[in-house]
Amino acid sequence: MSQAKKKDSAPPTMQYFAAVLRLLREHAGLTQEELGERMHYTGSAVSAVETCAKPPTDEFIEAAEKALDAGGLLRSAITFLRLERYPVHFQGFVQLEQEALSVSSYCTHLIDGLLQTTQYAREVLKSAFPPLEEEEVINLTEARMDRKALFDRKPGAVVNVILEEAALRRLMGGPEVMSPQYAYLIECAARPNLVIQVMPMSRAGHAGLPGAMTLIDMSDETSMAYLESHGKSTLVSKPDEVGVLTRRYAMIRSQALGPEESVSFIEKLRDQL
Repeated sequence: MSQAKKKDSAPPTMQYFAAVLRLLREHAGLTQEELGERMHYTGSAVSAVETCAKPPTDEFIEAAEKALDAGGLLRSAITFLRLERYPVHFQGFVQLEQEALSVSSYCTHLIDGLLQTTQYAREVLKSAFPPLEEEEVINLTEARMDRKALFDRKPGAVVNVILEEAALRRLMGGPEVMSPQYAYLIECAARPNLVIQVMPMSRAGHAGLPGAMTLIDMSDETSMAYLESHGKSTLVSKPDEVGVLTRRYAMIRSQALGPEESVSFIEKLRDQL
């Protein structure tokens, strides 16, 4: 793809950042190579961002901010650029997720994105159809890992995740990927603000059979539900509809294994590899 086509097809915020970076660089009387030297990057790296061939990383933005003394103009784009790395149908939810007081998910086919290792996430994204380009896989994997900031922010969010046994037994990438994935789940379950439960296949009939869901509670005391399937999503905000899903989630939790049993279950799966 030509540079012009890449620039035209890039997300709007990325195009805007590229234009502002170029204007600030030219106003400072610097070539791409000279700016790169100040930033400890190559001139070609600066060119790649200015032509939208590659999205700027947070580190690149911070370096450009300091090198050009931009007064926060470049740094202010970080949040919006991060958001644009997600699929369009997911952008609204991920913004709410990062601000939520609590996030409660029930996952049927795959391990929750918040709890995926880099290798597991790559395997999931590589299985997409139509297939994704390698650069897309890399960018989407990085974006998925960025969501983990939810765990360590102040104040931290309370996270509850219920995983169907089928999701845990799906060997994405084989044992070499799943072994560290199981270990990571066990590590996550030790966090004081995170609870992981497993819905065993032996529970033939349960309240979660209609499908996956995620519930979020916001600081303004509003609650919402997020439903997604085949690249389509629905953000449910009507109190009565959210209420039904909240009660259903409570029933799913009561029918799943307890937290300690769930960790033991995951440990057994790891040991069986």
